[in-house]
Amino acid sequence: WETCWFKVELSIPPAWTGREVHFVWESDGEGMVWRDAQPVQGLTKEGEKTSYILTSSLKETEPHSLTLYVELACNGLFGAGKGSMIAPPDPDRRFALSKAELVIFNRDVYELLVDLEILLDMAQLLGEENQRSFQALYAANQMVNVCDVTDPSTFPAARDLAAVIFGQRNGESQHTIHAVGHCHIDSAWLWPYEETIRKCARSWVTVVRLMEDNPELTFACSQLRLISVLWQAQQFEWVQSWYPGLYAQIRDFVAKGQFIPVGGTWVEMDGNLPSGESMVRQFLQGQRFFQEQFGRICSEFWLPDTFGYSAQLPQLMRGCGIRRFLTQKLSWNLVNTFPHHTFFWEGIDGSQVLTHFPPGDSYGMQGRVEEVLKTVKNNKDKGRVNHSAFLFGFGDGGGGPTQKMLDRMKRMSDTDGLPRVQLSTPDRLFSALEKESSQLCTWVGELFLELHNGTYTTQAQIKKGNRECERILHDIEVLSTLAVARGSAFRYPASQLQRLWRLLLLNQFHDVLPGSCIQLVVEDALQYYTEIRRAGARLQEEAVQSLCGELLQAQAGSAAGILVLNTLPWERTEVISRTGPAGTETLALVTVPSMGYAVVREPLQPPQPVAVRKQEDGSIAMENGVISACLDAMGRLTSLRLLHSKRESVPDGCYANQFALFDDVPLYWDAWDVMDYHLETRKPVTKLLKPLEVTQAGGLRGSVSFSLRIGESSTLTQEIILDAMCPYLRFLTQVEWKEAHKFLKVEFPVQVRSTNATYEIQFGHLQRPTHWNTPWDWARFEVWTHKWLDLSEHGFGMALLNDCKYGASAHGNLLSLSL
Repeated sequence: WETCWFKVELSIPPAWTGREVHFVWESDGEGMVWRDAQPVQGLTKEGEKTSYILTSSLKETEPHSLTLYVELACNGLFGAGKGSMIAPPDPDRRFALSKAELVIFNRDVYELLVDLEILLDMAQLLGEENQRSFQALYAANQMVNVCDVTDPSTFPAARDLAAVIFGQRNGESQHTIHAVGHCHIDSAWLWPYEETIRKCARSWVTVVRLMEDNPELTFACSQLRLISVLWQAQQFEWVQSWYPGLYAQIRDFVAKGQFIPVGGTWVEMDGNLPSGESMVRQFLQGQRFFQEQFGRICSEFWLPDTFGYSAQLPQLMRGCGIRRFLTQKLSWNLVNTFPHHTFFWEGIDGSQVLTHFPPGDSYGMQGRVEEVLKTVKNNKDKGRVNHSAFLFGFGDGGGGPTQKMLDRMKRMSDTDGLPRVQLSTPDRLFSALEKESSQLCTWVGELFLELHNGTYTTQAQIKKGNRECERILHDIEVLSTLAVARGSAFRYPASQLQRLWRLLLLNQFHDVLPGSCIQLVVEDALQYYTEIRRAGARLQEEAVQSLCGELLQAQAGSAAGILVLNTLPWERTEVISRTGPAGTETLALVTVPSMGYAVVREPLQPPQPVAVRKQEDGSIAMENGVISACLDAMGRLTSLRLLHSKRESVPDGCYANQFALFDDVPLYWDAWDVMDYHLETRKPVTKLLKPLEVTQAGGLRGSVSFSLRIGESSTLTQEIILDAMCPYLRFLTQVEWKEAHKFLKVEFPVQVRSTNATYEIQFGHLQRPTHWNTPWDWARFEVWTHKWLDLSEHGFGMALLNDCKYGASAHGNLLSLSL
């Protein structure tokens, strides 16, 4: 990620007057040309941008000598990996400058070559049954006959032959493709957050240059909010000092309607794992930024590269002023082909949004004949709609559109035999689709991606940090709001909370929270979580002091009394633990009202204390009057009963809390994927390091603990806790993980029969089948959930809760949590 700066002194020969002059630069690393202290052109070999146009026609009055600076990064479009495109950084990789030249660009030859490319593609791809393919072929053949490469005066006649073909128009019924310039830039992935700042500058300054030369070009930018992250949050001054001139130009083109902000969220977040409140904040912060910077909010939600889409999103979109949605990721499905490209998507409350998947199944088109033909042929909604999106430009690592892409599409704007291609905007596309929407189908529920199921579990520390920080920010806001409501002099910490929320939202980007990023990004993300915890603890303490300061002062002079706060919206009776001055743990059973607090002077006495009994065979029984449990020497549940129901939860001969290890060797990408065949490699974890023993003998709390060896060199220690009056067991699990290509789960077979299991999602829940009747069912062999999944029948059921996990499954009567 280091940077080299080159000072380039150019002297254009006087004999080149009247010619188009380019500065050519080819290097392995991404670069950017600076002129007069401003960025003017991105340089990326993989993005087919290797030249900077100095002048389109050199005039005698123009300066023939000038100085440029080239900023060259030690990374390519897809990071600095070794070998394949998707790879971690290689510290030994070297980047070379291979060409730096001043050249004359022959525009006539270039235009002739583009003409021939389009004609030859038409000849090859339209098929023998289409007369236009033969017309294109014969026109190209005539061009070759007419053109003498040593005599430029023959070029116009050759181009005239091509113009005849391109000038023959389509009929009114021809499909219309809405071509929109696009440049998908991952906020962090194979490069750290900081490198993305430069990627944005390289890509967008190139787009600005293209817009200056092509006023018809429109560019949909869903990553403006990335710069907004940096500009509006901790790196505002830094980015503003780097590229203020570029940002001013971008704002000018936004005002002209060419540079089009889309998206509506703070970053292109993961579509499954953020909580409901986090998703609302993504929209809130994104829409607020667009309103402040550009005077309007987004009406399209743009999320082309996320690994599935929660069934709650339509309701959230509609609540945030968005009624249109675009993605293409479900074209990656490994098992089932999604049946639509344009449809209404209905969420769990009945909210609907008009949804469009570009039928070319890509957001990185290059304006080729093959791509526009695929867009029409592949469209699953022919007859219902006659318009579709075509997003062109290099993406993922940035890059964006090129002049050649534009020139290809100009020739296809209305050429008989090809779909009509027009440079358009997202609004024009969706407006056309809305007019044709009367016959569209409706898809109800989640848009589940049948791939990348491993991202629900990869990078456990990131998953834990996300869930913890979501809870911390919730608690700060509850306590701070209560403090303000009391009418005290407390000032709500709005700016501090916004800063912390924006750090959390940044980490929810769709390659960070899923864990599909390089180690440098993980380290950055964990630092942001640490900062949220640190600053959050201070804000929480300030709110508590303001809310309960008088009580705390009164208690200071009294030995009795515990101040207990409850930030959840229901009354809770629970056993709490606090550490005394001597380091000893004290337990108390307390009741605290909803969204409130209580001073506990006389702890409650439970109707029945917890009893813990060790049996002769090494097993241990635990009971508290609500539930009873029996565990064997390896910590496995052999019995779990809800006493008043007189029903056993664990089937005969089965073990719950059974850890199992699976081989994890996916077909494609390690960090993203786990394949269904991993289920065939199940190995129960049975190597006991420390057998089950009693750690707390009962009363208000009973607990037991044990340790296991996992695989070759990993260990697991678990404490199982039963509190007085509590209807559930708690499992505190610590894993020292040193395995490679292995997958650890914990399983709970349940004596319940149901064809559907219920999973928590954002602000609601979702049912998924527990059987694999159809390919759509078994493609969900590994799914995501939030804090719980439940398997119930009439009058009885069992739920599996967690505080930091997302991967899960329920097949038959087996509940499984991926660790």
